[in-house]
Amino acid sequence: MHARRIWREALAVLALAGAWGCGGLGKVNQGRVIAYDPQNGLVALILDSSSREPGKPRYDVLPPATVRLPQDPAAMGPVPQAGGLIELDPSNRKAVIFDAASQSLRTVPLEMLELVENVDRDDSRVARLRYPQEDRAKKTITLYSAKTRQLITFAVPEEYLGLPENTWIMGDEVRYYFKDPGQALRMMNVTKTEVR
Repeated sequence: MHARRIWREALAVLALAGAWGCGGLGKVNQGRVIAYDPQNGLVALILDSSSREPGKPRYDVLPPATVRLPQDPAAMGPVPQAGGLIELDPSNRKAVIFDAASQSLRTVPLEMLELVENVDRDDSRVARLRYPQEDRAKKTITLYSAKTRQLITFAVPEEYLGLPENTWIMGDEVRYYFKDPGQALRMMNVTKTEVR
């Protein structure tokens, strides 16, 4: 049994050395999707700058990164949804959006009107409606977050009404493995994998 374990460890070391000799090990990066172009196989991301805090991503790296999807379809997870909403922080009454025109991040002050917790995707308030919902007369936006299971309604300054609809869609979080920063070798849709 001891000899078998030594043999397996030796094979693992040889495999690692072989991978290192074939160009070295790759890296992993994570970002929030702001644009997805399936025809050209490209995704644009706002990358995470908080690599030292696992589980607490901070999507704020500009300019956006454009990454080519994996060439092997089996190395790609579920298709990502793109959106301009980078962060929604109801407790601090703010949202961060990506402004495509200026290629910058903008912090939007929110007036929280309603926050309903523990709302499942099959709840009638969510299942029969399409989000986000913008009510220009009331100057409100209603969003549903499957990840946090929250239904959120807030008011925004008038200048933020009438922006493209995808401004208030939270883009999926994706994680990808690469050797060349512009070419993903594997890509995982974290949002669609983690949400029940």
